[in-house]
Amino acid sequence: MAPPKKDTEALTLRLPREMIEAIDDRRRREVDVPTRPEMIRRALVQWLSMTDDVAKQ
Repeated sequence: MAPPKKDTEALTLRLPREMIEAIDDRRRREVDVPTRPEMIRRALVQWLSMTDDVAKQ
C-alpha cells in the first residue's frame, strides 16, 4: 500500500448499512470499480461542485 498523500487527513465515518450498500451498488457501476473511500471522494467532489454552482446564483 502506498503511503498517504501529503496534506491529507484521515476521517472516520459511521454510516447506516443501507447507505454503505447503496455506495457499493453505485461504485460497481463505475468502469474502474473504485474503492469505497474513492467512491465517497468522487461523490463529495461532485456534490461540492454542484453546491458551489448553486451558491453563485
